[in-house]
Amino acid sequence: MNSHLPLPAAPTRREFLEAAAGVAPALWNPKKGAAGRPPNVLILLTDDQGYGDFSCLGNPVLRTPNLDRLHGQSVRFTDFHVAPMCTPTRGQLLTGMDALRNGATSVTAGRAVVRRGIPLMPEMFRAGGYATGLFGKWHVGDMYPYRPMDRGFQEAKYFHGWGLSSAPEFDNDYFHGRYRDRGVEKQFSGYCTDFWFDQAMDWMRRKAGDGEPFFCYLPTNTPHGPTWVDEKYAAPYRREGQPAAFFGMIANLDENVGRLERFLEETGLRENTIVIFMTDNGGTGGVNLYNAGMRGRKTQYYEGGHRVPCWVRWPAGRLRAAGDVPVLAEIQDLLPTLLELCGWKAPAQARFDGTSLAPVLRGDADRTADRMLVVQYGQILKKWDSCVLWQRWRLVGENELYNLDSDFAQKTNVATAHPDVLRRMRDHYEAWWAGIAPTIGDYCPLSIGSDRENPVILTSSDWQDIYCDNVHTVLAGRGGPQGGPWNVFVEKDGHYEISLSRWPHGRDLALDEACPPKKMTAGEMEAGQAMPIARARLQVAGEDLTLKASPGAREAVFRVRLKKGMKTRLHGWFQDAAGKDLCGAYYARIRRR
Repeated sequence: MNSHLPLPAAPTRREFLEAAAGVAPALWNPKKGAAGRPPNVLILLTDDQGYGDFSCLGNPVLRTPNLDRLHGQSVRFTDFHVAPMCTPTRGQLLTGMDALRNGATSVTAGRAVVRRGIPLMPEMFRAGGYATGLFGKWHVGDMYPYRPMDRGFQEAKYFHGWGLSSAPEFDNDYFHGRYRDRGVEKQFSGYCTDFWFDQAMDWMRRKAGDGEPFFCYLPTNTPHGPTWVDEKYAAPYRREGQPAAFFGMIANLDENVGRLERFLEETGLRENTIVIFMTDNGGTGGVNLYNAGMRGRKTQYYEGGHRVPCWVRWPAGRLRAAGDVPVLAEIQDLLPTLLELCGWKAPAQARFDGTSLAPVLRGDADRTADRMLVVQYGQILKKWDSCVLWQRWRLVGENELYNLDSDFAQKTNVATAHPDVLRRMRDHYEAWWAGIAPTIGDYCPLSIGSDRENPVILTSSDWQDIYCDNVHTVLAGRGGPQGGPWNVFVEKDGHYEISLSRWPHGRDLALDEACPPKKMTAGEMEAGQAMPIARARLQVAGEDLTLKASPGAREAVFRVRLKKGMKTRLHGWFQDAAGKDLCGAYYARIRRR
């Protein structure tokens, strides 16, 4: 597994400008709105809110008046698709590429980052002279070179992992918890969603005051569980059979959307700001009550797993009238759409699987009319673990064919009745898979030893091929008796100190000690089990090392010498006194000395 192949560096702002389809930077002139300025862009992405979790889309219980108002003012794509899970959706949004092509195919298992060298949306906006800011859930890389500030964001306030109660955040709280400010850990006051909106609005106000157009990315970590929210939001939904806390989180989101709308109006930013609202995957907490007539939910390839709302509003942009647009579209379309709306050309490094929806938004001809799309993501990538979309046809896997016009709930497989449709959709997938297959075994390595981040903290979220992405798996000691390896890239020659731990570094817990339960503001983190850890083992760069754990030790510290340019696996785990494997090292701190 060791190699010395250099990894491509992310393009610089100047390189983006100079490579923009051969157009000289001085001629790369963004389009301007009615006010004579380039449009601002604001993307609001909520987490685990399904298509049916809006009163404007038919939910019989939930009330979302502010989101309903935005819905009424927007061009609404009603046949819009994402990945059935959050990281692949985010990677597709930021690159305009299919998940299996950009590398971010899963929330965990060594597949939760976008490959280096692929230009991302914030990098393109910065190249166009925009201020760029992220406020909320990033989830396409916690470590250099995949952090938001490494990928084009000037302002970056975010959580690690998928958010609170993920393995990287461990015992963080939705109230008065921790966040990262360009990588530096800080504390926030109040509720996390309120904080994200506060920070985003403050930043947009400052950028507007400085006369800078801005790209604001506001991806909330709610209403993803755990469903912790102030009781005043949940109380109206405390009825048998209703997900009160989940709906309460959406009620809080809706309140914040109302605050955001008032802010845009009062600051004069509303007219020339492109607002895009969407959710990141199919429904979760609310699907048993209402799922808009769809089969499936998050993680699944039926319609309820990947169809989401997507609303676009730009009052000064001369878009078509607000209303529903039933064209087949996907999240990979949004980056090329924004480039066209803003009047830019993509940099030469960019490759898009999506296509621009700008003509549709302007009411012109639909150039997406007969396209086929593939929805696929995953921890372990397998052929036919997918859905192919074509007009109103859906091919789920290799053999399930549905016609949504006659069977929106996808109850009846009509594959045998439509062999020509089945063959055509299979042929499309076969060609798509042939283009993807050569690189699906390429894992994106995490850098160690860089001056940009030293030390680096690795967590079980990035173990190759193993799902160990939340605090519950860590507390229970799951993930297999050896855990899994991390793929790493050595940035510099040197002596490296590798500290393996059962618990997060900084917690005052011994390797063999139980983790006590912790009371949260609106919930509780359960206790973690003790394990009879007496030894630690490390495999890296051809070495296989073992250390005895001292009584009461918080970590096992190894020292090795590594060479610059090495791409290798780093694998650490714990054993009992007899040498029996117990569990992986859920946390590793790696420092170049």
